[in-house]
Amino acid sequence: MEDPNEDTEWNDILRARGIIPPKNEITEAQIEQMVDEAIAARISKENSLEDKTLDELDELEDDEDDRVIQEYRMKRMEEMRAMAAKEKFGDLVQISKPEFVREVTEASKECWVVVHLFNNAIPACKLMNEHLKILAQRYRATKFLNIVGDQCIPNYPDRNQPTLLVYGEGDIKANMVGAQHFGGMSMTVESEHDPRFLSSFFVDFEWILMRPSSILVGLRQILMATGAIPMDPAHIVDDRPKKNRSVYSSKATAALSDDDEDEVEED
Repeated sequence: MEDPNEDTEWNDILRARGIIPPKNEITEAQIEQMVDEAIAARISKENSLEDKTLDELDELEDDEDDRVIQEYRMKRMEEMRAMAAKEKFGDLVQISKPEFVREVTEASKECWVVVHLFNNAIPACKLMNEHLKILAQRYRATKFLNIVGDQCIPNYPDRNQPTLLVYGEGDIKANMVGAQHFGGMSMTVESEHDPRFLSSFFVDFEWILMRPSSILVGLRQILMATGAIPMDPAHIVDDRPKKNRSVYSSKATAALSDDDEDEVEED
């Protein structure tokens, strides 16, 4: 028996004579609903795959649309390759003055660079080097370097060390001169304060420079404030308008540009 819903000449004759009912026409509204349902189904499937690992996607391959799973596998592999390409450092590396422009200024066009000017005879410098090694292993997309202070800047005063410089986009973004900014021998990798407490002060670089001496901020929080390492989600950022990050210059950092042979004094 012929399907009465088929578009055939015979069915048209039967409909004209009232022998079979008129064919149900699909309205524009029904078409729109069908499209919406198809889109919703696709989004639902994509969301269900979004957080799955490559192994979990392999297990689903037999049950899911091969093309969709393959798309997500390729996307995930691209993300992993991109992350691996960025996270290529992982160590605190000592450099010399002739290497500074290449390893710091030029390199900072591609990634954040943190530089420690140090004197190994100063205990606070030795402590900072140990802390920076820990951070270098944790934040492999950021380049961590150190350089002997008076090799980098002739006659660089011991009282200015440790000095921490942060470079990005080919220029210096922040600097901190002297152990007092880091808590001296009380310097830590992590802040002793709850992140929620620090967030109430809107932790940015200006605040760190002007903070009360009673509030000890860890090196990780300092570098987060400069932008050199990613902001921890636990640190709440308020909704006040962001200031354009300025270049924090000092005689120390100016000397790196002009090779001033004179003694550099802290501002």
